[in-house]
Amino acid sequence: MSATAGRGSRWAGRGALLPEGRDGAVTAGGADAIGAGMLEGLPPHRPTHVLRLDTSERAARAMTDLIGEVFDPTETAVAAFEAEDGKTWHLEAYFSEEPDEEAVRELIRPILGDAADEAVFAAIDQQDWVRASLEGLKPVRAGRILVHGSHDRGRVQPNDLPIEIEAALAFGTGHHGTTLGCLLALVDEVKRRRPQRVLDVGTGTGILGLAAARLLHSRVIAGDLDPEAVATARTNAAFNGMANLMAFYEAPGLRHPLARVARGYDLVFANILARPLRGLAPSLARAVATDGTLVLSGLIPRDVPGVLSAYAAQGFRLRRRRLIEGWATLELRRGGAAPRPR
Repeated sequence: MSATAGRGSRWAGRGALLPEGRDGAVTAGGADAIGAGMLEGLPPHRPTHVLRLDTSERAARAMTDLIGEVFDPTETAVAAFEAEDGKTWHLEAYFSEEPDEEAVRELIRPILGDAADEAVFAAIDQQDWVRASLEGLKPVRAGRILVHGSHDRGRVQPNDLPIEIEAALAFGTGHHGTTLGCLLALVDEVKRRRPQRVLDVGTGTGILGLAAARLLHSRVIAGDLDPEAVATARTNAAFNGMANLMAFYEAPGLRHPLARVARGYDLVFANILARPLRGLAPSLARAVATDGTLVLSGLIPRDVPGVLSAYAAQGFRLRRRRLIEGWATLELRRGGAAPRPR
């Protein structure tokens, strides 16, 4: 993502997922306002080094885009967030291997000038990384669905549908507004009807697919272009006793035989980024059954009009928009009358 959503907002580069920053905490108003401790996406596996820098909004946006384009998205993660003063932006970039500091400084120098020399590089203690995972992994509820860590098993109630995530796999869970918005959309859809065929595109750690499988007791197809993400999602499915309800594929978008069904899917999730969502509009549209629902997320508010336009061209209309912690989740259906504003 390459734009902001107001004070306290964040954006992530491709594949990004980072711990919540200490400043600029995100809040959301209304009934859907639920605290979160994570940005959603794919982290580098066991990151070892981090770059930290305070800069302007313009420079932070440009650096986020640049790092997201130059580095392998499975090996790096970058995010930026606004400080309380409303002027400074904190940028953090995580690397799975020690970066060439001078090369990185030269990469960002056209954006920052001499301020590139102020970038701070540091090694990450693996114990600190796991501890951060546990601190961020607070139980998150959407209806009866409860995403939690092993340290919160005692909070699971008899009627809950729990999804437990191991501490080492905590990043990429349902704690960011995008995933939470999708979980709430799932709960709403099941109240309306019970989808029989569900697809999760860009599954990450598999939380949306696992939640659908748990709630519906039916098989869910989930895919991601990142092999590490698919491996993590499989591990999470097995850990939760749902390996038999999940089928995973490794491919970009829907470019895999598993993603193709004759009658289309009753419910499709795509919690990724605005640009790929626009590019995937034709293939996602073909994947949705005539009376199916398409749930899109990973969007900041200024991304929404462009994404809606791309899907309107495919015959979809907005049914509901959720805004949680500055992130938008869209529920779309084919044709029909436009909904009243919410």
